[in-house]
Amino acid sequence: MRTLSLVQMALFIAIIAVMGLLPPIPIPVISVPVTLQTLGVMLAGSLLGAKKGFVSVLAFVAIVAIGGPFLAGGRGGFGAVIGPSGGYVLCWPIAAFIIGYLVDRFNPKAKIGRLIIFNIIGGIVIIYAGGIMYYAWMTHTPVKLAALGNLAFLPGDLIKVIITSVLTSKLKHYFNQKAVKNKQAA
Repeated sequence: MRTLSLVQMALFIAIIAVMGLLPPIPIPVISVPVTLQTLGVMLAGSLLGAKKGFVSVLAFVAIVAIGGPFLAGGRGGFGAVIGPSGGYVLCWPIAAFIIGYLVDRFNPKAKIGRLIIFNIIGGIVIIYAGGIMYYAWMTHTPVKLAALGNLAFLPGDLIKVIITSVLTSKLKHYFNQKAVKNKQAA
């Protein structure tokens, strides 16, 4: 793996960690807080692509699992990763991979509409599906009730999707290996 790739992946590990240090917003109906970290997950997939996005987010989850206090509110450790909100966290690498795959595969070239759809699929549908099912299983809550509790996340996550899509349309060419090499050669 090239140095540039490692630096880019480390950058997104740091971005997701910093977003976890911001105070979480508790949701009364579900014991999963609102955080900015899914914004970092979506950006990692969108800007780094499937493989590097997956690896960087997986590395972040591993760092948290071994005790890094980088989840919302300074939580860390294996218990934080497999607790009631663990389904969301465990789906982050998958979400980054799917978003990255879709962005790479369909090469949207600044088409924000496509980027919005890709980020909704990975950043909302995938994360919610895993998170809801895991939360319902861990807390013995009916799936329907857990899903209704997730409606509180939707407005904020849609804003994160839009922010990610706009930033990706503006910054994607800086993360494209071929474009970076051509710039360096010039």
